[in-house]
Amino acid sequence: MSDLLQNIDARTRLAGTNKLEILLFTLGEDQRTKRRETFGINVFKVREVMRTPEITAAPEMPPAVEGMVSLRGVLVPVVDLAKYVGVGQEAARDIMIVTEYNGHTQGFLVEAVDTILRLDWSQMRVPPDMLTAHMGGLVTAVTELTDNRLVMLLDVEKVLSETTHYDNDAVVFKEIKPIVDAEQYTVVFADDSSVARKQIMQTLDSLGVKYVGAVNGRKAWEELTKIADSATAGGHKVSEVVSLVLTDVEMPEMDGYILTRHIKSDPRFEGIPVIMHSSLSGMSNQQLGLSVGVDEYVPKFEPLRLSQTLRRLILGITDESPAEEPPGKTEAR
Repeated sequence: MSDLLQNIDARTRLAGTNKLEILLFTLGEDQRTKRRETFGINVFKVREVMRTPEITAAPEMPPAVEGMVSLRGVLVPVVDLAKYVGVGQEAARDIMIVTEYNGHTQGFLVEAVDTILRLDWSQMRVPPDMLTAHMGGLVTAVTELTDNRLVMLLDVEKVLSETTHYDNDAVVFKEIKPIVDAEQYTVVFADDSSVARKQIMQTLDSLGVKYVGAVNGRKAWEELTKIADSATAGGHKVSEVVSLVLTDVEMPEMDGYILTRHIKSDPRFEGIPVIMHSSLSGMSNQQLGLSVGVDEYVPKFEPLRLSQTLRRLILGITDESPAEEPPGKTEAR
């Protein structure tokens, strides 16, 4: 099993090429459909795959959380994905996928791992509404294999939010102060995770700015292109209409790196800052983001930090600026 994840460091080179590798796995027979579905998780977030060690149950844990395991002296929560999804509850799940998001480590129990599939993000499609409804918004993207199997990419952030209190308490948003004259600013954001989109909107609502959301980079680029065409036709700069772009990294059809390259290489979007907002918070990812022109890199699920960065870039405040509003700013962007 260790061979499955050999040379994982080399896989970081896939980032920025609109390609990804996903680890395929099964959870058991779906009790509703009597089929054994294939799921996927981005290899970039997988730390290791191992036989499940002894799990210690803890009181008052959510139903899908089996307990904790000790990995090299660190206590790690273990989530039974089959229980969470509601499939294959009678199947043995002695394989654990250990993942890391934003410095948080957790284990996911699965029935079996299959293989690692390399593909282009453009091959990953936004799930149809019927599948989204059936899976409760748990699937962020789907792709079809040559053997006609459908692979569903799980929204791991949603799983963690609902099982391990991975998201932030609502109290955090009360600490975010609105921007003065916020209604003159508009943010365009892209994220394929429903949990992340909700938190982004809560942050932007707390700041008081307007926003346009998209479920992936392609949709965001389409929105930005429409805005640019309209602004140009009206004789305005796009920066007078769009104050900032906020993008996730991993998204079906077009990832955040490619979206950023499109924005930064198009003179119409000159002067519009781009924030990369991702659970891939490692230094290599941050450096890659900066290499494609990202102005700032903010880890996910830190709304206060995100709000501070948004405020600074929207208002053009430097670290030395003592005032919230930049000097001489009287017109909307």
